Formats: sequence, C-alpha cells, structure tokens
Amino acid sequence: MIAHIKGILTEKFDNSVIIDVNGIGYEVAVSGIDYEALNLNDEVKLYTYHHVREQSEELFGFTSLAAKKLFELLISVQGVGPKAGMAILSLAPAEEVRNAIANADSAYISKASGVGKKSAERVIVDLRDKVGLPTYYGRKSDPVTKQPAANDEALDALMALGLNLADATKALEGIDASLPVEDRIRAALRNR
Repeated sequence: MIAHIKGILTEKFDNSVIIDVNGIGYEVAVSGIDYEALNLNDEVKLYTYHHVREQSEELFGFTSLAAKKLFELLISVQGVGPKAGMAILSLAPAEEVRNAIANADSAYISKASGVGKKSAERVIVDLRDKVGLPTYYGRKSDPVTKQPAANDEALDALMALGLNLADATKALEGIDASLPVEDRIRAALRNR
C-alpha cells in the first residue's frame, strides 16, 4: 500500500495532479479543495489511498491525514465509491464536511456532484456516530468551540498515534486551538 507521496508537483488537470518522485510521475486524484490549494513546481506531500479494481488502479491524495481518514469512512458507506467520496470532500475543507455529517446535514452532503438525497442520508446514518461530535452548529460564523484548522497537525498526530477520527476529535474538543501543537496533543491525551 502506498501511504503517502512526497515530490514536486509537475502538472495539474481535471482534479488530478502529477507528482514527480525521483523521476517517476504519479498521477493522483485530489479533491477540488486540495486542487486549488496545490501549486505547480512546489514540493508537496499527499497522504494517499490506493484503490484497486479489476481493470484499473487509482491513487487518491489528500493534504491532511484527517481528510484521508474521512474519505475512507465515506467509501465504507454502501453506494459511495471513491469518486463520490472525492465529490463530497470537494464541497469544503474536510473539517467542515465532517461537521456537516456530525450535524446530520444531508442537504449539504447532497450538494456534491453525483450524490443524491438517498446517498447523502445513508452517509449521515452510517457515519454520524463515527465522525465525532460537531465542532459548531449551523454556519461557521456561530462557533460553539474553536474550530480546528483544515490541516490540524494535532488531529493528524493523534490519528497517527492510533486514535480514530471520532476519538481524536473528541479528545481535542475544548482545547484552545491557538496553543502550540505539542501542548494540544499532551492536553488531548490527558483528556482521554
């Protein structure tokens, strides 16, 4: 399994990028959010999901480990494949999508290209208890707690230590996001 790819981004096209790793170019499908954030000729690191089918193999890439884990949860839902999972993650940063699922906002999820009302409701039913508590209700302008950044290093570190997305999110709940990453991780581990 290919866990991540680190190299120079040499080409961008149709929500895919080509990353040159020591002379070998890997084509990686990315969400619309990541596609816009990535710049040509920059060194990038993408966490990857290697999808193998009978007649093809595809790499799906994510700028954060949290986004990859959310993608893996999304494609575990019956009827949601990798393309639909990427369409859902293209709606907004991964934390906002996770929060929409936690708030049971199926109307928001159904805005994704190729995701209908029934698929969105199935995502909510299957994943609501798995993604953790909402970090805010309604729109972003009405925060209940400080919302983690889209690429929250503390959240990624906790998941690298073996916590699932829901447990890592819950452990960071109520911890000031302006603290240094190491302090947030220590506080989250004490909260468990």
